[in-house]
Parts: sequence; structure tokens; C-alpha cells
Amino acid sequence: MHRQTKLRLQLLLGTALLAAPVSALAQTAPIQTAPAPVDTAPAGLDDIVVTATKRETNLQDTPISISVVNSEDLANRHVQSLMDLADGSVPGLRITTFEARQSALTIGIRGIVPNDANQPAREQGVGVYVDGVYLARQHGLGAALLDIERVEVLKGPQGTLFGRNTEGGALSLVTKKPTGVFGMRAVAGVGNLDSYNSELHVDFPAIGDFAFKVDGVISAQGPVTENIMSGEEGFGAYDRRGLRAQVRWRPSDNFTADLAADIGKDKNTPFYSQLLNFNPNGLNVVPFTSPVVSGSSTVASGNIRGLSPLVRVEGEDRMTQSDIGVPQQWSVDDTRGADLHLSYRPNDDVEFRSITAYRDVDVEQWDNIGGAHRPPIGVPNGAFSRYSLAGFWQHQFSQEFQAVGSLGDRIDYVGGLYYFKETVSDDAATPTTNQWNADGTAYTIRDPRPTQRGFRSTDRASTAHSESKAVYGQATWTPAVLDDALHLTVGGRYTWDDKDGKLETVNNVATNLTFDTSVNRFDPLITLAYDLTNRMNVYAKYSTGYRAGGASSRSLTYRSFRPEEVKAYEIGFKGDMLDNRVRLNAAIYAMNRTDSQIDFSLITGTRNTLETVNAPGTTKIRGVELEGQFQATANLRFSASYAYTDAKIPDTANPFSGAIQQVFIAFTPENSGTVAADWESPLMGATLRAHIDANYADASHSFEQFAIKNDKAFTVNARVAVADITTRDGGPLLEVALWSRNLLDETYVYRRDPSNRATLGDYGNFNTPRTFGIELRASY
Repeated sequence: MHRQTKLRLQLLLGTALLAAPVSALAQTAPIQTAPAPVDTAPAGLDDIVVTATKRETNLQDTPISISVVNSEDLANRHVQSLMDLADGSVPGLRITTFEARQSALTIGIRGIVPNDANQPAREQGVGVYVDGVYLARQHGLGAALLDIERVEVLKGPQGTLFGRNTEGGALSLVTKKPTGVFGMRAVAGVGNLDSYNSELHVDFPAIGDFAFKVDGVISAQGPVTENIMSGEEGFGAYDRRGLRAQVRWRPSDNFTADLAADIGKDKNTPFYSQLLNFNPNGLNVVPFTSPVVSGSSTVASGNIRGLSPLVRVEGEDRMTQSDIGVPQQWSVDDTRGADLHLSYRPNDDVEFRSITAYRDVDVEQWDNIGGAHRPPIGVPNGAFSRYSLAGFWQHQFSQEFQAVGSLGDRIDYVGGLYYFKETVSDDAATPTTNQWNADGTAYTIRDPRPTQRGFRSTDRASTAHSESKAVYGQATWTPAVLDDALHLTVGGRYTWDDKDGKLETVNNVATNLTFDTSVNRFDPLITLAYDLTNRMNVYAKYSTGYRAGGASSRSLTYRSFRPEEVKAYEIGFKGDMLDNRVRLNAAIYAMNRTDSQIDFSLITGTRNTLETVNAPGTTKIRGVELEGQFQATANLRFSASYAYTDAKIPDTANPFSGAIQQVFIAFTPENSGTVAADWESPLMGATLRAHIDANYADASHSFEQFAIKNDKAFTVNARVAVADITTRDGGPLLEVALWSRNLLDETYVYRRDPSNRATLGDYGNFNTPRTFGIELRASY
């Protein structure tokens, strides 16, 4: 073990054991004792509480296709950020990087996957929420998770209760709240790739009507691919830190105010883009030193320029060290936010709520991931290695009022008003950092000033504004028939959506290209549910949703596009059987999407021009989702889930060539699934816990305009822990765990780009290799 890693281990373990000196603060807490022996009789599965309908309900009684990942699941899979859910642990949920950058995540559900939603005037198709607060941008979503109680994955359009940009579904993160009772949890761990993580969560004793909680998280990992240039960052590394403080004021039983504020810093580097092949079209290869034709980087038609002898093509093997050294520094996402939740219950039949929130995210992107493996194509004495530099700044404000209640024993309802406003701006530049010598046997680093603000040649700069207002309501009626087994839910949301933007710079020339759009629309929902028994029910659902339109800031003309809309039909079954030892949830759905937003790109030199168009006709998405659990014994639980997705988009005109061509849904495998097993049993006065999961996904497309696919993916994660280890009276309970992600060290290309196969070859990005480590947890 490296000396630096040993030092980190000592420091982190020391942090985790800080609990010992503070036992005096815990005098009011009960003394921890060893766990009671586990009953050998199989127990039923626990009920799961969700808030998908804006009220707390049992997952099995909620007629929506929902997957839930709780805090235990997150620990078992060593999930440090949403990026770690990209392994497919929830089959219907697809998470990947935008390009190869960890600073912006693409999140999709049921074939609704935005390809390039990291522009100011672009929107996501899946809404991401933290404690009911909408996070409007892809940027910042890779930040460290701060004490998550559960992640609810709501599948299908959620336009009625969650609003715009939830046509594929919603990803709702629910955090742990202050309790007013002293408690402390500390986590410290180290692993391979120079990784380390630590957490500290403290619940302070209540002071009068006030309860306080503080959460701090650090998660870091070294590069997956080393950069051979001395002093520069490697590729696929991250350093994520977050801090949140909460205060809960509860002056009476019927009023609660929760105020929270958080800050986060996500430093990361992109995954290395490497050539997967060279000259796949079988052209005639001419020497690297061949003359340049007409001042361009190409050679005569039918030929392809050979590679420098320094360039390695390792095909389907992940490169652990770059062949070309390049300037590379951290991309940095800074996130900040504050939210105030108010709850007032004048009586048992109604609760009034208010959610006020402000958030912003600032990003400085540094992305030099290709060396000589990506354009610009290498020529004698020519510049190469495109450094994608970008700034991104967003701030948002939202206000929501809700009324949640019941009218007698027959009607449950929720209604609300919503307001959202944001301003987003960005800029981008693509200088080249390296330069070949005359025969490609060496290279030098060019003047660094074009990479610095004030000296950059700006490819684009834009600003966009969004303002959305909505009124919504939903009610569930249980008529006095069929022994109260029938439930009818009707809801709707009316939205006023205004957007405008300006593309201020194109190719370093000031412009005045604008767009302005207003959309008013109504999104209905109707669900009919029937209880077959007390523990089994079926439902049929119709709902709609939409993703707002906008304009492409990568376009030379700021081309605008219309909103896309989805109408969805779903039937489902939810059941607990065999004394609640077996749980099975199933859904079959059909979604018809119109005005599908399709991206087409054209790479010329170092510039990537992207146009977004609305596809003609109707995109048809059909699918099946299955999810089950089986409590086999008192110690052993199995779980499995599966998603089938079939999507077909009408052929669409390529805006660059005018040709009608086939287009595809990106990052949506036809078949995906996961299986897992969990074991828990007594062990010498403590508790042994073991977990293993295996996740599979078919090959999928990286781009809507290309038929070429990524690799199929298979990953296995595992964790073994000895928990509930007692210390002295009043001391902490300890847990020691060994964990591994991608245990079998599977290698696959998760993003494959054929844009330059005629002049170079396909390049791609690989998944993270096997990671593993040891972790210590201490809790009072």
C-alpha cells in the first residue's frame, strides 16, 4: 500500500472513531447492546413508504410503476453519487455521462433520454427532485449524495403532479431529516485507484422546539487512465465534497418548518476517449508524412492518412495509460441551494404545505480526452488534441403551494400552485493543445493562452430564460361498492410555459440570434385501480407529459424546436403473497410520442455543430417492467427486476444532408435486468450481512443519428459486512465491510462514436474497471 494511502487510512479511521470522546453528549441516549438472536422463521417483506402522490402511501397500494432504492441498497452497492446507478441497478433507469464528462449526467426512463440536454435552452425528459425541489439542469447531478433515505424512480409521464419535463418519469431523492435526538454516524473507507470516502452525520439534541442536523461527505477516486504528461490530471478521476445543514422548528403538533442549505463541489475529469479501430472502411493507407491536400487535413479521395507511430490502438481493451500526454485539469461543478418547507395541519383532514427553494450551479469544464484519437486529424507539423472548454452558470427559484387532504372516508385529494424561474448561460471554446513534428515521432505543447479566459476564441455563447406557472389537482374516489375495492383517480395540470434565449456569439463573432416561445397546455391523468385482495391489486392508467421546446446553442443559426409530447397507457399488477414473503409488481405500457426532439451533429475541424429537429409522425415506445422479491428464509432474501423497451422513431430528414434516414433512441437497451441476494445472520454477538447483485443490459445506441451500438454490459457488485459490533457501554456500534463494484472486472464500451470513421476510426469510452475497498462505520 502506498504511503499516501496508508496516511489517508489512518486519518479516516481516526475520523470514524471520533465517536468515543463524545459519549458524554449521548448520556440521554440508551446504551447500545448486542442485537437479539434472529428468529429462524421466515418473516414477511417490509412495507415500503413512498411519496409519489405527494402523500405518504404504501408502495404496494400506489397505482404507479415505482422502483425504490433505500439507504441499505445504496450502501450495499457502494453508491456515492447518481453516477454509480449507471450500472443498471434499476433496469428501467438509464444514467450515463454526456459525452465522456462526469460533470453532466444524462438520465432516461422508458426510452425518454435526452442526448444533449446540457445546453441552456435544452431540457431533460426525466425530472430530478431532492425533497420535492426540481433540479433543472444535468450539470451538478453527479455531486456526492448527502444522507439519502431513499430514491424513488417513478416511471412513465408524471405531468400532473410533477409537471414539465417529466414525460419519461421522475427521479425523487428523499433525505433524512432532523430527529431532535442525539445521534452520530461516521463512515471512513479506502480502496484501489487511490480512492477514499468519509461521511459524518450528526443529529443534535433538540433545543426547545428546534432540532438540528449536519451532514458532510467526501468521496474521491484517482484516474482510471493515467495521463503521461507530468503534472497534469488523469482521466476518469473525481473528488466530490458536500455539506448540508438542516434545522426543524416544530412549535406545535400541527406546524413544522424545515430549513435546509447545502453546498457541493464536484471536481472530475472525463473518461479517456480512445480509438477502437483504425480505418474501418478499408481505405488505402498512406504514410503520415504524405502531403496535405489543399491546406486541409485530408488526403486524396479513397486514401486515409496513417497514424503517428506514437498512437496506440488497443481496440476493445481499456487503456490504463494514455499514449499522448495532454494538458488536463479538473472540471469543477459548484452547487449551492436552500429550501424552506412549511407544513400546517389545521385538522386531521387537511395539510397545507409550502416549498420555497433557490438553487444555482456553476461549472468550469476542461475536457482534453482524445489526444490523437479524436479530431482534429493529425498531419505533419499540425495541431491536434481538442481541448473542450466551457463555462455554465444557472440559477433557479421555485415556489410551490400544496393542499393535501381527505373529504370523509371516500375521497383523498391533492392540489397545488407552482412557479419556477431560471436563467442559464454558457460559453464554449475548442483550442488545440498539442502539435506534431514533421514525421509524427514527437510533439510539443502549444502556447497555453488560448485555453485561458480572455484569450479564447469562443465557439458559442448563449443565455436562456424559462418561466413556468402551473395549477394542478388530483383526487382518488373510493365508491361504496364492491367492498371498497374500487378506486378511481382523476387529475390534471394546466401549465403556462415561457422561454426565450439569445445566441450571442458564433465562431468568435458577435451575433443577435434569438428565440421566444410560449406554450399553454393541459396534462390529464386517470387511473382505475381494483383490490383483488387485501394484498393484491390491479390498475389501468392513462397520463400525458411533455418536454419543453427550445433552441440549440450548438447550431450556427440557433435553430429552435417544438415541445415533444407523450400519451401513455399502462396496466399493472401489485401483489404480496405467501404471507408477504413474495412480492411481485408488473407493468405493461405503451407510449406515443409526437414531435420527438432528435439531435443531428456534424463535426468540422474542432467544431461540433448540432441541430435539433422534431421528428415527423408518432414515436412508438412499448415496454414491460417486472420487479420481485422473495424472502426465502429468515436470513436470505432474493430480488430481481427486468425491463423490456421497444422504441421506433419515424425516419427523419437530416438537416445537414437533407436525406431521410433512420433514427434511434439513445442509451435504451431492449432488455435489461438485475438479480440480487442478501444474507443476514448472527455472528459471535454481531451481525453478518452479505450482498451480491448482477446487472445486465443489451447493447444500445449512443446517438440518435447512427445505427452503430455500444457494447452489452454486465456488472457484478458485492459487499460483506460484520455489523452491530458492540464497544464499551455507551460507545458506538461498529461495522466493518469489504465492498467491490464491477467485481468481475468486465470491460465494455458504454459510448461509441462513428463520426470520423472515414478519416480516422471509431472512438469510444469504457466503463470503470473493478473497484474495491474496506469501510468502517460507527454509529451512536
